[in-house]
Amino acid sequence: MGKPTGFLEFQRQSESYEPVAARVKNYREFVLRLSDEKAKTQGARCMDCGIPFCNNGCPVNNIIPDWNDLVYRGKWQEAIEVLHSTNNFPEFTSRICPAPCEAACTLNIPQTPVGIKSIERAIIDKAGENGWVLPQPAARKTGKKVAVVGSGPAGLAAAQQLARAGHDVTVFEKNDRIGGLLRYGIPDFKLDKRLIDWRMAQMAVEGVKFVTGTLVTKADMPKGVCNDGKKIVTAEQLQKQFDAVVLSGGAEHPRDLPIPGRNLAGVHFALEFLIPQNKEVHGGRKNPISAAGKHVLVIGGGDTGSDCVGTSNRHGAASVTQIELLPRPPEQENGELTWPYWPLKLRTSSSHEEGCERDWSIGTKEFIGEKGQLKAVKAVRLEWKDGKMSEIPGSEFEIKADLVFLAMGFVSPVGGVLDAFGVTKDGRGNAQAATEGDRAYSTNVAKVFAAGDMRRGQSLVVWAIREGRQCARTVDEFLMGSSTLPR
Repeated sequence: MGKPTGFLEFQRQSESYEPVAARVKNYREFVLRLSDEKAKTQGARCMDCGIPFCNNGCPVNNIIPDWNDLVYRGKWQEAIEVLHSTNNFPEFTSRICPAPCEAACTLNIPQTPVGIKSIERAIIDKAGENGWVLPQPAARKTGKKVAVVGSGPAGLAAAQQLARAGHDVTVFEKNDRIGGLLRYGIPDFKLDKRLIDWRMAQMAVEGVKFVTGTLVTKADMPKGVCNDGKKIVTAEQLQKQFDAVVLSGGAEHPRDLPIPGRNLAGVHFALEFLIPQNKEVHGGRKNPISAAGKHVLVIGGGDTGSDCVGTSNRHGAASVTQIELLPRPPEQENGELTWPYWPLKLRTSSSHEEGCERDWSIGTKEFIGEKGQLKAVKAVRLEWKDGKMSEIPGSEFEIKADLVFLAMGFVSPVGGVLDAFGVTKDGRGNAQAATEGDRAYSTNVAKVFAAGDMRRGQSLVVWAIREGRQCARTVDEFLMGSSTLPR
């Protein structure tokens, strides 16, 4: 694939960024796409390695060597066809996926992997600019109706596949706009929301109907969960009006930190900060939480925490600190030991590079306040041994903080949707459904299916797309007896 000796001749070339001083002044995307020539050079590095581990490292099983080779040969239109054959939304994954495919690249063992993610973005962006991404309406309708609850990547992938199979698909979303956490959880500087609107326009022509501001069953939402629902549709109504129902509402219930001082003003779940900011960027009311001139502490070292860091920097925070319960990962993985699996290593995001002090093996003991307002956080250093943590005696210290954002992950679906349908849950509160066999993605309730984070728990966008596609095939088989949709 590519140039036979390319991996020996060419070095990895990463996408470049706008300078920090410029990009923190706005919420626009700042990653600069590879030029055609640089993308071709990256494609040339793809080895004819016999077994493409990148393909299995990718949850949607992208046929990576093939489109690398096509880009190398300048066959861009064929490249987007191959890319779309496994991935409905490469414009999302090429921006926000951590690229497990690159970790699995054979070239990653002795050197650096092929820039798969940057080539993927080059393909989809060029395809969009040239009008190659066209609607694919079904040749004939089946007369079957499917309801999809939740419009994140799993729901959108399932909806698009089912519409292309000829079914009448309606997507129900509790918020005022389609996209789930793609729309309101991920900042605009990482994912331009016009890309969601662009893909929605394609899906609308393909026959997908979108219903926003609609709750499926009335339920109280916990803090940190966006809910614009003004209308209610019951589980019974959906089961009566539709031939199949796909539950893909995600896992939005945030993990809390119930320590002394939790109710002080200034302590927030991450999405209480990120969602209003996304709405403000798109013309909504001003974010009620301002980090301007404040000392910000982010608790949690994952992507959501990084998003809080980047957004706080754009507010003009006086300082940003991020702490993590787990130990500091190694600077570099042992490729020969971990390949082709996702390695544990220190990862520094573009938001961290904009300004952030980071610390690891930190336990949070208490939020300290004055007259009801957060002023500091009492923390302790931890020692990890044999996978167990213990506090280091005498290591307590305070971190100055006017704002704390809790970004410690998400524990389960919200809103009582699963209860309303009577769906059996697993031990973590997710919908119980297998991913293999005749009843893949089927719940215990007749004609009700589950996919994405609502089934598997908090995970990556690329895993949600995979589950949405696979669930769509199962639903199509259920409705028609067989399916030509890819799995």
